[in-house]
Amino acid sequence: MKQPRGLCIDISGVLHEDGETVTGARDAIARVREAGMPIRFLTNTSRKPSSAVLDKLRNLGFEASEAEVLTAPVAVARHLKARNLKPWLLVDPDIEGEFEPASLTAADAVVVCDAGELFDYQRLDQAFGLLMEGAPLLAVGMNRYFKKSDGLHLDAGPFIRALEYAAGVEATIIGKPGQAMFHEACDSMGLAPGDCLMIGDDVEADIGGARQAGLEAALVKTGKYQDADSDRAEELDAGVFDDIAAVIAELS
Repeated sequence: MKQPRGLCIDISGVLHEDGETVTGARDAIARVREAGMPIRFLTNTSRKPSSAVLDKLRNLGFEASEAEVLTAPVAVARHLKARNLKPWLLVDPDIEGEFEPASLTAADAVVVCDAGELFDYQRLDQAFGLLMEGAPLLAVGMNRYFKKSDGLHLDAGPFIRALEYAAGVEATIIGKPGQAMFHEACDSMGLAPGDCLMIGDDVEADIGGARQAGLEAALVKTGKYQDADSDRAEELDAGVFDDIAAVIAELS
């Protein structure tokens, strides 16, 4: 693994697990700060607004600024605004404020984030109807599941796949593993993708996405990591480490 000039770091599963800081993570970030290396925190988390994500980082003891936190919902909102699209939202109510939503009759785009219990038949069918009328399908990511203290739970990915299959469309992925979010993070640090390292716990969204976008990548064995992920990381020419502290120690 070559020495990077900037770091892209996933939050959930890398810095904390279900609200508990991963052992050594705070010290690891502090060491990066001392070295003067720029950081961007990337997250597909779509049940909390970006301000809450930043507050949580700070409450967990991580130094972070607003400019350093890139959330997938905010990236989707920027995409919509740049194209003058009016979104119908299938999202958690807590993040509706990140968008300028439209009514079902006025919308010309469908946005899907992790909507939890709102992934019911009626709302999925409404999204399907708009897609059949030609509305584009935009999504934060294709994560299959996420991890909480009581185990693994369905994320947005399976529902996005269902809509793609039903309507015969392909979603535009704005968050991980889509390349746009990785490139935005690198650009904001003034660096080329090849000069940046992505640290994540999701072998597909974090590691696969980063490698496809041209970044180096390191998979950590915390969060949603499963034993079989190491083989996939090897295929992607990515390092595998016990945790973020081990990654940073390797770079020192």
